[in-house]
Amino acid sequence: MIFLTYISDVAEGFKMTFENVINQPHGSLGLVFLIGVMFGGIIQYTRVDKFEKIAGFAMLKDTIVPKMLFLTVGLASIALYFFMDLGIAHAHIKPLNYQGLIIGGILFGIGMAILGKCPGTGPISIAEGRIDVLVAAIGGLLGGLVFTLFYDDFFKPLMGESYGKTTIFDFFKDKELTVLIFGLALVLIAIAIPKLELCDIEEDCPNS
Repeated sequence: MIFLTYISDVAEGFKMTFENVINQPHGSLGLVFLIGVMFGGIIQYTRVDKFEKIAGFAMLKDTIVPKMLFLTVGLASIALYFFMDLGIAHAHIKPLNYQGLIIGGILFGIGMAILGKCPGTGPISIAEGRIDVLVAAIGGLLGGLVFTLFYDDFFKPLMGESYGKTTIFDFFKDKELTVLIFGLALVLIAIAIPKLELCDIEEDCPNS
C-alpha cells in the first residue's frame, strides 16, 4: 500500500512537471522534447551510455566521459547564465550541505562503479533493452521510497548543517566575467585532456 502511494506521488510529480512547463511563458513541451532528443543523440554519438566508457574512466583508460563532462558544463554554464539574464531560464538552487554531499557522492560513486551508468545515461540504456539497468531503476524507485519514509528520522540528520543557497557569485562580484572565465576554463580543460578510448565489447573503437 505504501509503495502504491509512493508510485502515485511520483506520477503526480511528473504531471506537475509537465504542467509547469506548459504554463511557463519561456518554455514549451516541444522545446523540452527537442532538448531531450538532442541530449539523447549526443549520448548515443559519444557512446557514454556504454558500460566500457564508465569503467574505462574509472580505470583511467578512457577519457571520453571527462572530456564530455567538462565541455558540457563549461558551455552550459555560459549559456545558462545569459539565458537566465534574459529571463529565458531560471535556476532552482539547493541548500549547500557538505556532509550530505560527501555521503551522497560516495553512494553515487559506488552505484556507478557497480552499474556502469548514471541517472542521465540510464534511461537511454533502458531504451536500448538493457534489463540490468531497468532493474537498477526499479531499485532506485525503492530507494526513493525508503528515503521519503525515513527522511525526517534518519536521513535529514545525515545531511548535516545547511550553509544556505551558496553560489560562486557569493565570492565574485563581476558575474559576467566570472561565468566566462569559469566556462572557458572548463572548455580548455576538456580540449587539453588526452583522448583515450577503451573498446566496447560489441563494437570496435572508432579511429582516434
